Amino acid sequence: MALGEVVEWLKAPASKAGERDERSESSNLSLSEVNHMAAKTPSELIDRHIAAIADWRGKTLADVRKIILAADPKVVEEFKWMGSPCWYHDGIILVANAHKDKVKLTFANGASLPDPNKIFNNGLGGNKWRSIDLYEGDKIDARALKGLIVAAVAHNQARLKKKAPASARTTRSKARKK
Repeated sequence: MALGEVVEWLKAPASKAGERDERSESSNLSLSEVNHMAAKTPSELIDRHIAAIADWRGKTLADVRKIILAADPKVVEEFKWMGSPCWYHDGIILVANAHKDKVKLTFANGASLPDPNKIFNNGLGGNKWRSIDLYEGDKIDARALKGLIVAAVAHNQARLKKKAPASARTTRSKARKK
């Protein structure tokens, strides 16, 4: 199936249950492979992923994405791990997943982040990650979520500074003294 055919196939509404699955089987491509062929950037893949979730979880993911992009204009979007939207800035910030009954936002270094508004509600006993599980009807505390994103970026940047070789740290400190 040529790329143009794939795009047209994705645009066409399925008239009966399973029609898209039958088409993907006839082309020997999985739906995820078709989506990867038709989309050019991770942001486009995330757009498609969110659009494919037609219930409250898709709207929640879209709202969370807007908050993330507003919190950090330099954030980089990726689409990894078999269909998970991820956001990076000097390291991973968080991964979002739509589960059957919730949307899960997992902060890779959440245990190291301040959470004064107590919006983390999962993974609280671990020493690395923390997550926010959002259920249907839950309100997103945009201000608190933005605060966590800013804190995650600051954490990533501090880790990069610690990893800089001693010669680079010395050179920078000498330059500042002059």
